[in-house]
Amino acid sequence: MLQIPSRVELHPLTLSDQDEFCTLVRASSELHLPWMRLPTNAQEFMGWMRRFDDGTNQGFLVRVRDTGAAAGTVNINSIVRGRYQGASLGYAAFAPSAGQGYMTEGVAATMRYAFTDLRLHRLEAGIQPANKASLAVVQRLGFQYEGLAPAYLYIDGAWRDHERWSITAPNPWTPDPSLRARRSTTGCFRDFGSLKWYEAFRWVDQSVAGEVGGGDASFE
Repeated sequence: MLQIPSRVELHPLTLSDQDEFCTLVRASSELHLPWMRLPTNAQEFMGWMRRFDDGTNQGFLVRVRDTGAAAGTVNINSIVRGRYQGASLGYAAFAPSAGQGYMTEGVAATMRYAFTDLRLHRLEAGIQPANKASLAVVQRLGFQYEGLAPAYLYIDGAWRDHERWSITAPNPWTPDPSLRARRSTTGCFRDFGSLKWYEAFRWVDQSVAGEVGGGDASFE
């Protein structure tokens, strides 16, 4: 993963951020549309925050280290454990700080958090093809293009095509305990917790348990 000196810090998004968040979103309407709709008032913000209640989504503000200003927001969406160990990213810059590279650093910090603290193995980003600024972020950070997903997300009154980009955790990687060892057809096993390999000839192929969801459209 690309190492970028960080001028920013991640702060969990909380209810106390409501006024600041909504004010910055209203000031950023020309930057955000048609790529994403974010809450602009108290009612919408409360609904937005409910998505983080069950732990499958996490939201952050990207704050400039020197000033404390909120440069943007990043979400880790649709966290799936089991045999997938992945999530999707959504991110948005706020207009007063846009174009200064803060969101590249904020997404890089989110990747480090996802791969080390959350021990996720894979991150995805869905980006509309015309959203060149957002595409530049994932390209700078080493994401790989996986193809076009037609009519992938419903945004601003229409189903939008999205390019799918992904990146996996760098080696060495410490798995989450929810990634259990699985038995082979010979009775041998792989110990994912210690990453030690034991004798095995063929692994049982099982599908991912649970549905892997897509994230919000992402942009800088």
